[in-house]
Amino acid sequence: SKPVGRAQFLLAKYAGLALALSVLTYVNLVASLLASRKAFDAYGSTDTFALGVFALSIALAYAIGGFSNYFLHRTFVSDAVFSLLLMVSLAFLVINFFNKEMQPQQFATGVDWRMVPAGLLILFAIWVLAGLALASSTRLDIIPTLAICSAFFLLGLMSDYLFGRPADAGAWWGNVLYSLTPNWQLFWLAGALETGRNTFDWGYVGKAFGYMLLYVGAVLALAVALFDERELG
Repeated sequence: SKPVGRAQFLLAKYAGLALALSVLTYVNLVASLLASRKAFDAYGSTDTFALGVFALSIALAYAIGGFSNYFLHRTFVSDAVFSLLLMVSLAFLVINFFNKEMQPQQFATGVDWRMVPAGLLILFAIWVLAGLALASSTRLDIIPTLAICSAFFLLGLMSDYLFGRPADAGAWWGNVLYSLTPNWQLFWLAGALETGRNTFDWGYVGKAFGYMLLYVGAVLALAVALFDERELG
């Protein structure tokens, strides 16, 4: 019943998308950290304790969501998601205080903490893609929006080859396209993880954060301009 400006509506929509994607990335990151903790070579054995605790946490999260939906008449999806967020975090704490023989150990022994900055960079990339999807959705339906996002994703993976080399050679069109296309390789550090480096340069993460802010800001400005001139029926 209260009028809301188009810019406010669109920016709030992106904030909701970013928060939802952050929750998803957090749960996936915790699962990846636990996977690094539970990994073993051909001569090791499965960490059944950690596997059981993690599976139990997921089952409890869905059970809590079902209980609140059936008895309290609350929305299942939101309650299940927030329960999963809490249960997975508790499972991470419990698992890392014990080894696979269920004996106390120093917290987080064996966890590959390098995945934290790597996960943050992936989150930045997801935020950029969410901005592109939101900008496309201001004028297009689901299928065209999906096609545009897929095109940006594929071109961004190959931007160093397609546009970076011509840009280095001095081609003006290469500089333009290289600037407009998001470079997903900047957010993907699987190669650095495989090299076995013990630490990440957090300064690089900060620069990637700045790149993400500038790109998302430009995309949202375009989205506001497109949405402001759209006729709403």
